[in-house]
Amino acid sequence: MIKIYSAANIIEAQIISGLLKAHEIPVFAGGQLLQGGIGDLATMDFATISVPEEHIQAARELIRQYEAGELESD
Repeated sequence: MIKIYSAANIIEAQIISGLLKAHEIPVFAGGQLLQGGIGDLATMDFATISVPEEHIQAARELIRQYEAGELESD
């Protein structure tokens, strides 16, 4: 798995993870268990999204669409 995105927080990482899973892209949302250490850890780059190398391009395009507000909900 290759890290392709650093989410603003755990909630955003879960939203993006769900989006990618809904499009049948295998995904790993990292850093979820680090949320409890926020007072002791830097708050940057702990909520990450990783996908297999063969899915990087499709995942990045979906994330771009998500950030641009281009995705429609069904």
